[in-house]
Amino acid sequence: MTCRLGATPVMELMIAAGKTVPKLQLEFGLLVERVYTGSFMTSLDMKGFSISIMKVDQTLLQHLDASTKAPHWPVGSAGNRPPAKTPVPLPSSRSMKSDELLSRPLQLTEQGHILEVAIEAAANAIINMRDILNDWDSTIGDGDCGSAMYKGATAILDDMKKYYPLNNAAETVNEIGSSVRRAMGGTSGVLYTIFCKAAYAQLKANSDSTVTAKQWAEALEAAIAAVSKYGGASTGYRTLLDALIPALAVLKERLTSGEDSCTSFVLSSEAAVAGAGSAKDMQAQAGRSSYVSAAILATVPDPGAMAAAAWYRAAALAVKDKFHPSFNSSINKSKS
Repeated sequence: MTCRLGATPVMELMIAAGKTVPKLQLEFGLLVERVYTGSFMTSLDMKGFSISIMKVDQTLLQHLDASTKAPHWPVGSAGNRPPAKTPVPLPSSRSMKSDELLSRPLQLTEQGHILEVAIEAAANAIINMRDILNDWDSTIGDGDCGSAMYKGATAILDDMKKYYPLNNAAETVNEIGSSVRRAMGGTSGVLYTIFCKAAYAQLKANSDSTVTAKQWAEALEAAIAAVSKYGGASTGYRTLLDALIPALAVLKERLTSGEDSCTSFVLSSEAAVAGAGSAKDMQAQAGRSSYVSAAILATVPDPGAMAAAAWYRAAALAVKDKFHPSFNSSINKSKS
């Protein structure tokens, strides 16, 4: 099933579906029985699409093919398809990682320990905020921000125990994106997947095994730019970027001035919290809350911005508490 968001043209959706089906058949050896393409769950003014795959048997197919009065349920398209009993072998690529890369290392490096602590703290911060995020979102949205973020956070914690190659920062960020994509629904899931994939691409461009503070800042900047590009938001739009953009500005400023990495991280997290708090007084310009009156918006903070500030702040404090000053010695080896 290929589902478009509100601002994606149908032509682009059809192109995506047309490329997806052969890939599933030839590269993954899946037999595609039905293809449904249309607007099933949209987000106003949001560009993008989602692809859902479901394992079916004859009973499920009969239900899918049954007559219905649902006005927008599309007719299943079988079409001609090549045999898919045997997967077609492919050359190795980034999307097909080795077993070694897709497993937790037996022994963590210092960088691996830092990543583990930061990820665990960030995820737990979101888990603890589920109810309050839902409460805020019920006023200005559909009330599920906390639940969606909770699913993503719990998936991250579960996957980290088994799959995250924590000694490899770039691949770990990529796997976080995969966890989010699989478990977190709604607009937040899409945006955080984009966020992680953009950060991964930036980190992957660096050849050094140890990621420096400057490189982490560059990855954050790339992730923010990607979310802004595809989500259509920026500072003042009352979104997660109202927390992350101020954090990035302070992080870059402090690192450039010669401040140590840990202090820069913590100070930038303070900017994230302040930015998220200030979003309460802004008129939303993106997402569902952009259709809510200013009077109602002023009664609650933006849940997306508050969540972003929470996980960023939690990660910074956890790293500071456990590793400072060793955090600085490991991550400040190169600032060029």
